[in-house]
Amino acid sequence: MAQASNSPSPEAFYSVDTSSFMDWQARYYLVDIFSSLTTRIDGLIAEDRLRAPELVMDEIKAVGTTDLASWATAHKDLFVRTSELLEAALRIQAAFPGLIDPKSQYEEADAYVIALAQMGNGIVVTQETAASEKRNPPRTHYIPDVCRELGVPCFSLLGMMRRERWSF
Repeated sequence: MAQASNSPSPEAFYSVDTSSFMDWQARYYLVDIFSSLTTRIDGLIAEDRLRAPELVMDEIKAVGTTDLASWATAHKDLFVRTSELLEAALRIQAAFPGLIDPKSQYEEADAYVIALAQMGNGIVVTQETAASEKRNPPRTHYIPDVCRELGVPCFSLLGMMRRERWSF
């Protein structure tokens, strides 16, 4: 993941993309094996250091597991209203039209994830890779590309764990 040179403060918050929640709960860091990860993520939420746009919850409900959707519903306070991010997200979408998936049938959270981090000096957490790292990418921009161009720090979920100095 790209990291901007203007490093956020140690207590900066994380703006989390759907892909990171999916990797955590449904793909790689399953809660039955990494149970202490759940406790640590809950700690970041309690400290108001882990947030996500409301559209991430919508995506989780659309494509996530039943357990992840239940978890998101139980943690609804971490999701920031779309209306609070709309203006900033629309500016990002206008500046980077290649961020939008032309085949998507619903509003995507990507620009909102970036806008949330950008508005509060936060760090984007996503599992996406830059367009240059993909073979024949269908879009010109992904979250790491836009973050790099805007100077917004961007890490993977593992990068967030390293930044927090978590060990398991």
